[in-house]
Amino acid sequence: MCVQNAGRSQMATAFANREHERRDLADAVEIRSGGTHPSDYVHEEVIDVMHEEGFDLSNRTPREITTEELEACAYVATMGCSTLELDATATDIDVRDWALDDPAGQDLNAVREIRDEIENRVQALFDEIEHDLETLGTQ
Repeated sequence: MCVQNAGRSQMATAFANREHERRDLADAVEIRSGGTHPSDYVHEEVIDVMHEEGFDLSNRTPREITTEELEACAYVATMGCSTLELDATATDIDVRDWALDDPAGQDLNAVREIRDEIENRVQALFDEIEHDLETLGTQ
């Protein structure tokens, strides 16, 4: 999740959906994405660099995400721009702030670096999730 749901979180969601499918986690993992103040569109430079990796984000629309939705999650990845306060004491949420630069308005090489970092972090998170599921015997 992020503020606008127009760049980093859109890339993360695309990579998460791919890992979700590759690892056959449809019955065990639900993916949510959104922003606290969503934009009207996904950033063009994000659409361009994700297209290079085989993803079509051109028809995606940023959406709002609520505190209630996030508090229902086991894992929450923020992109360095979170404006939500989660009550981690009342819930069991693994919150990670990835503190990534905003790709909006950056040149394509900078956006590619952000994209690649997001891909690596998503894969690592799915490695952890898969391990946790195996440990719990729920996969």
